[in-house]
Amino acid sequence: MSVRGVDLIKAMESYAPSALAVEKDRIGLQVGDPQAEVRKVLVTLDVNEEVVDEAIRIGANWIVAHHAVIFHPLKEIRTDEPAGRMFAKLLAHGIHVYIAHTNLDAAVGGVNDALADRLGLTDTRVLIGYKQDALKKLVVTVPVDHHEAVLNAISEAGAGWIGNYSHCTFNVEGTGTFLPRDGANPFIGKTGELEKVKEIRLETVMPASIEKRVLEAMFKAHPYEEVAYDIYPLDLKGEPLGFGRIGSLPETMKLDEFARFVKDAFECDGVRVVGNPDKEIRKVAILGGSGGRYLRDVKRQGADVYITGDVDYHTAQEVIDLGISLVDPGHHVEHWVVPYVCKELEKRLNRQVPVEPSKVNTNPFRFCV
Repeated sequence: MSVRGVDLIKAMESYAPSALAVEKDRIGLQVGDPQAEVRKVLVTLDVNEEVVDEAIRIGANWIVAHHAVIFHPLKEIRTDEPAGRMFAKLLAHGIHVYIAHTNLDAAVGGVNDALADRLGLTDTRVLIGYKQDALKKLVVTVPVDHHEAVLNAISEAGAGWIGNYSHCTFNVEGTGTFLPRDGANPFIGKTGELEKVKEIRLETVMPASIEKRVLEAMFKAHPYEEVAYDIYPLDLKGEPLGFGRIGSLPETMKLDEFARFVKDAFECDGVRVVGNPDKEIRKVAILGGSGGRYLRDVKRQGADVYITGDVDYHTAQEVIDLGISLVDPGHHVEHWVVPYVCKELEKRLNRQVPVEPSKVNTNPFRFCV
């Protein structure tokens, strides 16, 4: 069975839901046809002409990127200029482009988790929470013989996770009744006859952001043609969702030692540092991309150092005034999310199509020393 664009989009939506994106962010399918077949996927941080040439060379007809290929409204597409040439190649070679930007920043296992993992931070939490993931209760009745399969399916999709525990459910055995009418194709029973079946009422909780994913897993594992289930809103707060992560280093370092550690961890040519070189660093805040406007949030959360990119002169002065430290490894370190996206897409598409990371270095900066 072939994979189509809608399947790829559904896979990305289950990983980095569009609901996580900030208002007016440019995300989703920006070039192409959602019904087009997916033959190979190229995952990249940015889309430029060199990346498009790479896609053509390896036979990838879908590109999944973090940064939008169309950010400002297009006024013209001139093929004698770089942007126009790139769009002409995309269309001529039938290459489709899907964007996951701020939704991938905020997603569990997205940009900021990738960066925090790279540094080995522990006890991480969201740095800048801008959404609260509401909790819902899912109740479904399952025939006894399929109970374990459905329980495992919804748990693996993310339902029933409480703290460090997964597969958290409550189960009660009872009797389900149904009478198949004309046109029905019952898994159990016969048309026109009342059927009584030993079933288990399975209850669990799930974040609202993954409801679609959990239901898809449930329907796939459940044997019935018509699944009996309920979803209830709960007056409980789920985990905060948002940008950046804050966590702890395994061991304390001095600022300049830590800056070298960041440079090596992210394989940068160099980093910019603000603060006392002898300051002890243990609690680390990190936000991929441009996070200079969140300095006061970092200060409030008690971070010893803040890692973010695109820091300007006046922001650096404010860092000193606030008494925190800063390491700027550049914007391009976000590319460390690319292997995470590849892994998630392969898993969610059941490895039906090849998914490859781009080998093009799209970082426009280099250090000359």
